[in-house]
Amino acid sequence: MNSNGAPPGGRYFDDFTPGDVFRSSIGRTVTETDNVWFTCVTMNSNQGHFNTVFAEQTDYGRPLVNSCFTLALITGLTVADTSQNAVNLEWAKVVMPNPVFVGDTLWAETEVVDTRDSSSRAGWGIVTARTRGINQRGEVVIEFRRVFMLPRREEASAVDVMPEAADDWRV
Repeated sequence: MNSNGAPPGGRYFDDFTPGDVFRSSIGRTVTETDNVWFTCVTMNSNQGHFNTVFAEQTDYGRPLVNSCFTLALITGLTVADTSQNAVNLEWAKVVMPNPVFVGDTLWAETEVVDTRDSSSRAGWGIVTARTRGINQRGEVVIEFRRVFMLPRREEASAVDVMPEAADDWRV
């Protein structure tokens, strides 16, 4: 098992049962660079994410972190526990009950809601899960449902892409 409790190489469809709960083993503090970079890369022109003078005039009084960054970060925090070997099929019912600001630290919690065999791909299964992002104050900042498809363990073909070292050890 890895430090997050996942088996080496990640989980497969066989490893999921409805009711399983996975909590991210690490948290991630959101930086101003994260917010501005993500906002610019995605061409989001909402000044509430990058213009402090503008944001000071809003109800929040400071820039909000781009909500798509929050979705991406929380999804990313779940990958080691849930979907390292998966193909994402759907995100649904995304809600953001509390804002995220630069300096907030976020963790992810995921509960498996349903599992079923794939009807289109033999040896694979579909997992439906709900995930929430929680900040350092215990506030839920995002919740969503996600559906992903994974192979059964016996169908998985491990691919080792790390090259062999060309040189002998020196130490």
